[in-house]
Amino acid sequence: MLSGTPRPTWLTFDCYGTLIQWDEGLRAAMATVLAGKARAVDAERLIATYDRHEHALEQTPPHRTFRAIAGEALGLALRDLGAEVDAADAAVLTDAIGRMPPFPEVVDTLAALKRSGFRLCIVSNTDDDVIAGNVAQLGGTIDRVVTAEQAGAYKPSRRIFDFAHAALGVGDDAVVHVCASPHLDLVATRELGLRDVWIDRGTGRRPANGYRPRAVLPSLDGLPSLFRDAGWM
Repeated sequence: MLSGTPRPTWLTFDCYGTLIQWDEGLRAAMATVLAGKARAVDAERLIATYDRHEHALEQTPPHRTFRAIAGEALGLALRDLGAEVDAADAAVLTDAIGRMPPFPEVVDTLAALKRSGFRLCIVSNTDDDVIAGNVAQLGGTIDRVVTAEQAGAYKPSRRIFDFAHAALGVGDDAVVHVCASPHLDLVATRELGLRDVWIDRGTGRRPANGYRPRAVLPSLDGLPSLFRDAGWM
């Protein structure tokens, strides 16, 4: 529960899947990648295989840019499924990410939170240039963006959150983290003891080991009501 806890100065947000339509955008990007392949490959199998490789590479030293990791993960996934790899595949994917739009309720909700005096920060497993196109679609509501490129670490490592809080000049108790990713963000919030709100958009992904976040909402537009109930708005 959030009631009875101090009003946060900053709200931090996961980007892809929380603010930005990641699953929908990734399906479209992978369909584009597969359109020119001689071998028929199921797009959902490709996404699952890509996802596994991407997360493994993010946790494998040394730290590399998201563009580099995404390109390698896509190549590995295509080879695993018997499809040829084209030099342009990686750019098709990473360029598509920056064009992925926000969920319909996101911009208005962020604006309402900002009017209520919260400061808003994105903490994301990506590169500055990749996420720039997504942030540009959020109506000027975002005060700060912290990326894995800046922090030299990918979620669920605590290093990216420690970097973000140091950059914001606040302690953990001044932050509430809002996220949709159980296997990245909620793993980190559990380890760090951060107050968290899970946006469960019905993907079927569940928190690990029975973890229960402070609050669960089906979409971002429930935040103002949740925060009013907590006495913060």
